Amino acid sequence: MSAAPAAAPAAAPPKSKKMLIIVIALVVLLVAGGGAAWFFLSKKQHAADEEGGDAPAERAPVAHHVDPKTPPTFVPMDNMVVNLADPGGDRYAQVGITIELSDPKLEAQIKQFMPSIRSAVLMLISQRTSDELLTKEGKQKLALDIRREVSKPLGYTVPKPRKRRASAPPEDDDDDEDTAPARPDNNPVRGILFSSFIIQ
Repeated sequence: MSAAPAAAPAAAPPKSKKMLIIVIALVVLLVAGGGAAWFFLSKKQHAADEEGGDAPAERAPVAHHVDPKTPPTFVPMDNMVVNLADPGGDRYAQVGITIELSDPKLEAQIKQFMPSIRSAVLMLISQRTSDELLTKEGKQKLALDIRREVSKPLGYTVPKPRKRRASAPPEDDDDDEDTAPARPDNNPVRGILFSSFIIQ
C-alpha cells in the first residue's frame, strides 16, 4: 500500500514541466508579436514621412508647418536709418521692421544671425530710391526681398515673383495671380512687417 502514494509525487513533475513550456511559449509569442507590431508601425510611419519624396537635405523645411492654433512669433529689429539711392544722396529712410515667424523655436536662430540679416537689409534699402519706396508696390517688393534675406541663413528660399507679360495690360495682373496655382510654402518666415516707414 505504501507503493501507491510514492507513484503520485512522481507523476507531478511532468505536469509542471508542461506548464513551464506553455508559459515560455506564450512569452515568446508575446515578444515576437510585439516586435512584429513595432516593426510594421515604424515602417508605416517611415513611409508616411517619405511620402512627399523629399530628399534628406530637404526634410528640415517640412517640419515647420503653420499650425492655425499656434499664434505667430514676432521678432522686432532695431529701427534703421538708411541713405537712399536718390540723385544727390540727400534722401533717407527711417524703417522699423518686424519678422513674423510660424515657429517660435526659430527666434533664437534668427537672433543669432541678426547682424548679417541687418546688414543685408541695409544694403537692400540703400539701393532703392524714395520714388520706389513711396509706392505700395515698392514697399511690397522690399518686404519680399527682406524675407528672402532673412530666410537664407535658415536654409529656405523665397520664390521670385512672376514677371508680367509685356503683352498683358496692367489690369490683367490681378486676374493672373488669382488663377495661378499656389506653390507650397514651408518657409517659417511668414512675412515682413513694417512698424514704421518714414522717408525724408
